[in-house]
Amino acid sequence: MAHKASDQKQLVGLPLLVARPIDVGRLLRELQSIEELASQAALVDKQVDLKLPKTSQLMDKTVELNKLDLSKASDRKLLSDLLNLVKKQAPQLHMSFNSDPSPVFIEKLMEWLRREIHPIVLITIGLQPSIGAGCVVRSTNKYFDFSLRKDLAEHRDLLLSKMQATEVKA
Repeated sequence: MAHKASDQKQLVGLPLLVARPIDVGRLLRELQSIEELASQAALVDKQVDLKLPKTSQLMDKTVELNKLDLSKASDRKLLSDLLNLVKKQAPQLHMSFNSDPSPVFIEKLMEWLRREIHPIVLITIGLQPSIGAGCVVRSTNKYFDFSLRKDLAEHRDLLLSKMQATEVKA
């Protein structure tokens, strides 16, 4: 019997809260523990309804976004496939800032990255106090320096001439 396209659930993707590779790993471990709980419950009684444990906010948002029911084995399999795909194939960026960015900033950044770059892009945030302001972005094959340090170094001669002109007037 062929399944209709409407019978298949279409996964939307990841919520903005799932921003880092470590978040994907946490979701996979949490899903694995739910799967183990389901298999243990099935061994005890085939007719028992699976009582899900309290899940994390990351898992709650992921399940809500994709309209899944983790008490169903098929939905757990879909989510597992999605998370494993993300773990293996998601583009990853490393962004360094001079201080820890706020959660609101990270959420807005993820929204833009997922809209403009890739729907499942993941980021790792690093700290590099020496950059002054701005950020440094690295991917697997690209490096972009949007820091104040780089800008000042590129315009060093202009900066020195302006400082000397100010000293002469004073």
